Amino acid sequence: MTIASFLFFLAIFLVIGLASAFSAKKTREDYYLASRSVSPGLAGLSAVATNNSGYMFIGVIGYTYAVGLASIWLMVGWIVGDFIASLLVHRRLRQATGRTGEASFGAVIARWTGSDMPIWRRIAAIITVVFLGSYAAAQIAAGGKALEGVLGWDRSTGAWIVAAMVLSYSIAGGIRASIWTDAAQSIVMLFAMVILTSAGIIAMGGPGATISAWKAIPGFFDLTPPDMALPGLAGLVLFIVGWLFAGLSVIGQPHIMVRFMALDSPRSMATARLYYYSFFIIFYALATLAGMLARLYLPHLAGLDPELALPTMAVELLPPVLVGIILAGIFAATMSTADSLVLSCSAAITHDLLPGRTEHPLILKAATAAVTAFALAIALGGSGSVFDLVILSWSTLAVAFGPLLLLLAFNRPVSEARAIVMMATGIAVALFWRSEGWHHMIYEGLPGILAGLVVGLAFPKRMRALAVTA
Repeated sequence: MTIASFLFFLAIFLVIGLASAFSAKKTREDYYLASRSVSPGLAGLSAVATNNSGYMFIGVIGYTYAVGLASIWLMVGWIVGDFIASLLVHRRLRQATGRTGEASFGAVIARWTGSDMPIWRRIAAIITVVFLGSYAAAQIAAGGKALEGVLGWDRSTGAWIVAAMVLSYSIAGGIRASIWTDAAQSIVMLFAMVILTSAGIIAMGGPGATISAWKAIPGFFDLTPPDMALPGLAGLVLFIVGWLFAGLSVIGQPHIMVRFMALDSPRSMATARLYYYSFFIIFYALATLAGMLARLYLPHLAGLDPELALPTMAVELLPPVLVGIILAGIFAATMSTADSLVLSCSAAITHDLLPGRTEHPLILKAATAAVTAFALAIALGGSGSVFDLVILSWSTLAVAFGPLLLLLAFNRPVSEARAIVMMATGIAVALFWRSEGWHHMIYEGLPGILAGLVVGLAFPKRMRALAVTA
């Protein structure tokens, strides 16, 4: 029954995605932006389903399992930072998308002021393909971990299923297929989390017994996370600010921002935001709760792989039919992000790297297939943490695009030379921060974004001279 219910929901997702082909037009703008006609409800649900990826089902739950209640500060920082970003950038990005008529995230930024930054745009496209491709690999790997935890199958089986599903409906309907399936997937994801957390609390004897069990685990109910940069309140504030920058980093994520670029009108942004944050807060809270419950039911995972906590707990607590729904929810989370990542990479290749900005449907779909194969190869060859791989990709994209996008959103013109230096500086600082191991104390996007902004705002005369000579 587990496999039957799991396959039932996968079939629903596939049918919805393939059905979008009937509304598709054979243009680049429709394939990558759904002709900028997406309703605010669909845009909001799609964006949050894309954000709440395998990282949330596998990574955040695994981190919460290991850390305990202190992981709540990730949620607080991330959502507050994400909300600040939406107030500063999202509407302006949608306006720029309509003004420029471009179909890729990088091209909209490059042509924001009416001119073009062709060298920056090509560098941005390469970064997009490399890091979004790695991000997609993390989602595919998360699907493999889910099948391993629930059915005991080899991880590669789940990876192949995710990749095949994503490729089939992404080729059929492009971003419209991704958005339509995201809406269905978001409902299944939420339903799965409600089932699992409710079952966990009931089986433990109710909320009071559950809280008592958590308190019995040494340090599990502490509000201060381990490995803070500073002791006490100062360290906690710095930790939260770091994750606030992680939420702010959403403006550097092409696969999420493209949902708002595809919105039917800039005036619909407030409604889209309502859908987005209502779902986001509820889902993130449930994911944190599920991670804490997993620690009670599966203490043996502490020395193994805590990212298997959710699927393993589902097997322990639920009947087979409901286990299939949980597995479908995890796959929904991975696919709702993986398809978006693949399509954003495809847009970067066909719109920003290939000459002529091709409109040919076969080339657009061939690029999508190539990116999917690239991500699958990384997923099959890697053995690292989903959480770590997602954060690395997320932070690198954030420091590459975020500082420039913030300046443009506030009508501060930036030369191409300065934009390139901003990107290089932000990435260098973030990667150095991670290589030194400091990312465990402070999210590396914080120093990377600040470094990019410093370059963007400082030394105006020197940078103008560089732009002229370039």
